[in-house]
Amino acid sequence: MAIDGGRRTERGPVAVVTGGASGIGRAVVADLVAHGYRVAVLDRDLPEGRGLPQVHEADRVRWVVGDVRDPDAHSRVVEAALSHFGGLDLFVGNAGVHDGGIRVRDLAGAALAEVARHVLDVDVVGYLLGARAAAGPLADSGGSMVFTLSDASYLVRGNGAGIAYTAAKYAALGVVRHLAADLAPSIRVNAVAPGGVVTGLRTVAGDRVFAGAEEITAAVRGLNPLGVVLRAEQVAPLYRFLASAAAAGMTGEVLRPDGGLAVR
Repeated sequence: MAIDGGRRTERGPVAVVTGGASGIGRAVVADLVAHGYRVAVLDRDLPEGRGLPQVHEADRVRWVVGDVRDPDAHSRVVEAALSHFGGLDLFVGNAGVHDGGIRVRDLAGAALAEVARHVLDVDVVGYLLGARAAAGPLADSGGSMVFTLSDASYLVRGNGAGIAYTAAKYAALGVVRHLAADLAPSIRVNAVAPGGVVTGLRTVAGDRVFAGAEEITAAVRGLNPLGVVLRAEQVAPLYRFLASAAAAGMTGEVLRPDGGLAVR
């Protein structure tokens, strides 16, 4: 429901998604649009290829190019949602970067500090800035925030994450829990923590984390009890569920589509 000049008018749901040009973010955008959402996307790059399949982007999706470390970029994408689509009901914090699996003694001090600051700035500060920009409109609509965490928010070995990425994803779990308490009852805040979803996630240096898909797939299958490797499209509907009325009693919760790593 939106307010237009003092009149109550119906509108469809509106979302902002960060890191929506590829990987899980792109799958989330496609899933939301397929189920009636209009979406403003913040990413450093426009999507590869000709855009999302079966999406009329001029009508359903607005792309904002910017860096999640920049507060103004978040302000611009929220404003795009408000001005083009008439409101905001869901903020998906998803943009992320990996550390390449570094251990604490792998790099000299200065190099370790550079990588750690980059990862923490994107994966944690980016979430804080997005939440800050979206909080006002979401409070008005009674909306939700959903963040992308990782199996690295719970595990510290065996999943390819290094010390900086692990630190960032543990910190992001704290962000979700703090926001859930801070923003209740007007905004629900939840998260999805995928494990072993093969995407185009890159390291600080720009390398693909999941290069060598066959070897990665075999490793993921051997790591989790279910022996599964999920696609981004299988994970994406969980974000929509957490924003839906079916999850109205949930805040501060994390869904873990990771093949059962918690019981490994």
